[in-house]
Amino acid sequence: MTKAVPLTADERNATLGLWLGFVGVFVFGLTLPMTRLATGTADAPQLSPWFVTWARAALAGGLSIAYLLVTRSPLPARAQRLPLALSLLGNVIGYPLLLGWALREVTASHAAVITALLPLVTAAMAAWLLHQRARLGFWLFAALGSTLVAVYSLLRAQQLGHGYAPSHADLLLLGAVASASLGYVAGAKVTPTLGAERVISWVCVMALPLTVPGALLTWPEQPIALTAWLGLAYVGVFSMWAGFFAWFRGLALGGALRVSQMQLLQPFISIAAAVPLLGESLDVMTLGFALAVVATVFMGRRMATLPIMNRT
Repeated sequence: MTKAVPLTADERNATLGLWLGFVGVFVFGLTLPMTRLATGTADAPQLSPWFVTWARAALAGGLSIAYLLVTRSPLPARAQRLPLALSLLGNVIGYPLLLGWALREVTASHAAVITALLPLVTAAMAAWLLHQRARLGFWLFAALGSTLVAVYSLLRAQQLGHGYAPSHADLLLLGAVASASLGYVAGAKVTPTLGAERVISWVCVMALPLTVPGALLTWPEQPIALTAWLGLAYVGVFSMWAGFFAWFRGLALGGALRVSQMQLLQPFISIAAAVPLLGESLDVMTLGFALAVVATVFMGRRMATLPIMNRT
């Protein structure tokens, strides 16, 4: 019998990194159904998307204060504040607000197909704002992925009797993707010097003067279902904060190039989770387009100059 060879420290770190990366992606994959649980639908509204936006960031901000105090983190330098402010606008306000309004009109499964473009859009944003050159193949796959999403949007609109025109919700989802991409690229500029966990924590703390008053001013006046409050708690504690710790640590231990491929599972986690959480049904068209868009993301990322992280 051959004796098992013990794993080296690097191999153990790589394995742990993959598992932590999966945990992070799983956490982010539940963001869409949990957000819809919190906001409800147009016919049965729950928490206002405005309130969800402010309250989830306020929750994360409180946790961030504790983390920064425990770790004795220094204040961000002057040069780091503008990128952090841009990340705040994109990730704390733009993405959750536009996503929340969109999810009142479309299913979480539908939104998963549109937001599957996020890694490619983030890579394109990095190429534009950070002056990173990408190969022609990347732009071709980015165009193909965008075309697939547009076709899906038009087909779904026609099925719902809206004609061949993009829906209002899909425009909101595209705006959410653009907002998140801007926030990610801005945060990436200061991550090497500030540290990944401190980036998200400082962003949430900087947002508190907006998010706490915003949450108080938009506090719901009507009775809200317990499930909506649970959805809000999830996106505030996990999607906005704790998920980043597993994700960033996984990238550091297992290598960004390898671990970041885990995010290709995220749309399918969102679609699968929407079945038990929201009672949505799986349909062939949604799964087919999700597979096709993820395939373009995979190929496009291979053509990009640097791996880009999808963090929602």
